[in-house]
Amino acid sequence: MRQKIKYNLLILLDIVLINISVITAYLLRFDGNYKNIPYEFKSNIIYLALIASGIKIVCFLFFRLYNSLWRYAGPHELISIVAATFTGNAFMLSYIFISQTKVPRSIFIITFLIDILLIGGTRFAYRVLRKIVRSGLVLRSKNSKKIMVIGGGDAGAIIIKELKLHPELRSVPVAIVDDDTTKLGKKINGVPIVGRRYDILSIVEQKKIDEIIIAVPSASNKEINDIYSECSKTHCKVKILPSVTQLIDESVVMQKIRDVDIEDLLGREPIKLDVEEMASYIAGRVVLVTGGGGSIGSELCRQIASFNPKQLIILDNYENNVYDIQNELLFKYSALNLITVIANIRDKQRLENIFKKYKPDVVFHAAAHKHVPLMEANPTEAVKNNVFGTLNVAECADKFGAKRFVLISTDKAVNPTNVMGATKRIAEMVIQAINKHSKTEFVAVRFGNVLGSNGSVIPLFKKQIEQGGPVTITHPEITRFFMTIPEAVQLVIQAGAMAKGGEIFVLDMGSPVKIYDLARNLIRLSGLEPEEDIEIKFTGLRPGEKLYEELLLAEEGLEATKNDKIFVAQPVFTDLALLKREINCLKEIIANNLADEVKDYIQVIVPNYKKAQ
Repeated sequence: MRQKIKYNLLILLDIVLINISVITAYLLRFDGNYKNIPYEFKSNIIYLALIASGIKIVCFLFFRLYNSLWRYAGPHELISIVAATFTGNAFMLSYIFISQTKVPRSIFIITFLIDILLIGGTRFAYRVLRKIVRSGLVLRSKNSKKIMVIGGGDAGAIIIKELKLHPELRSVPVAIVDDDTTKLGKKINGVPIVGRRYDILSIVEQKKIDEIIIAVPSASNKEINDIYSECSKTHCKVKILPSVTQLIDESVVMQKIRDVDIEDLLGREPIKLDVEEMASYIAGRVVLVTGGGGSIGSELCRQIASFNPKQLIILDNYENNVYDIQNELLFKYSALNLITVIANIRDKQRLENIFKKYKPDVVFHAAAHKHVPLMEANPTEAVKNNVFGTLNVAECADKFGAKRFVLISTDKAVNPTNVMGATKRIAEMVIQAINKHSKTEFVAVRFGNVLGSNGSVIPLFKKQIEQGGPVTITHPEITRFFMTIPEAVQLVIQAGAMAKGGEIFVLDMGSPVKIYDLARNLIRLSGLEPEEDIEIKFTGLRPGEKLYEELLLAEEGLEATKNDKIFVAQPVFTDLALLKREINCLKEIIANNLADEVKDYIQVIVPNYKKAQ
């Protein structure tokens, strides 16, 4: 009912304005003096005004001028007004010509211009007045936030426009920062560009900024990292518009703004993949993922499912994780032929039954014990899973004719200083040795830490921050390589496509990240200040822990591949008979419950393994 009243009132207002337009046009035509209008024209003014009202209101209805929300009036609405008034005056001119009514022809040019001024002016005046009133209320509100936008491009302009259109967000853009010096001093939607990124701290203090929005979707992660470093010197909340290839709908830009994640600060460039090559060895094939419920295994399953395998088999010993990834995949890929198997890779007979039944073409072996301190305290379990389990899966792949076998390895296998790394090095030796005697192509993919994976330092830090600290770091100088789970898995699948057999693929992990810096950034991303709100405590290196990690043994050499993020190390161990004898000795040691001798014998198999004292 209220909307109908507004609709009718707007029509009534337009009728009044149309009549004013006709009278004003006559006055302007005859020098502003009503007495100068000839009687033959003067007698038709009222008649002309009535006819103009009828014709023009019909045109306005046709051009749907009464269906727009004038609070959001913009160029599209202005074009509609011009088109409607032009059409209305054209019909008026045609009517006068046909009816031979005595009217000066120039009147219609003048009324066209006055119509645009009055009809458009009232509507845009409503928008401006409404905006001034609401902006004034927001500025006077104690809860409103002053916003700095970093980026004077299209994305920044859209964000400023959206903030101004939605005062209910109580966010007022007051300054823009952009590194393009030619933009300094100019304005975007009324907001001045006041400096470059290195001026952020001084601008925040001067303008009393509460929140910063990084709106540079084309920026690399390294640039984002540099920008955030400057923002972190302030006490402002920092948000980001993620990288988007195209801002199609301006109305959803505000929904894309989110808090800065630690992944944004890795400083890594986007990974380029050969999707066709990846799909070629997975599409239409039976693919088995061991450890498919884990953080790496489950992401492998997600990405493999997108390449249309003939069948995807998820194998894991832990039913809860498998249940979760199974439900997720079936929901997203309803046509996926998915098999979930609960099994332990230590059980050779169970594995043989699974391989015999499903005959997988491609095997991704992600099942492993990987927690360094836990494996240091339980070396026999590390050997059972990472060595015996890997040998079991590899022998089944060979026996039942799998075309390709990809082992997920770790940088800790290089010059290992802990049991976990040493057992993963033995696993690499297994697949290198068995590859020499098999038709299956056995390869390993070696990379460092993955952000957010089970046991990663990131979830631990976040939990410690939530609990109020302290955040514990083993050493102030300790560094690690980091990747996100999706990009690590993409490179694993890509490396699998390049396999010829026996290689160890080494992923480019970028520059090592100082864990101390990582902790400080995480604290700031939580809206807190390191050392003030959250204490950082150094606990000392744990048994078997390195100060820094390596990705390559000196004797392996390194060759580039067609993907600049993947390198290949050549086999350095291929004596399968010797390796099996040594593994059997390990089995006897464990069977005789000689746990203290396990680490000593691992050192026999992996000479560059340095036991923790």
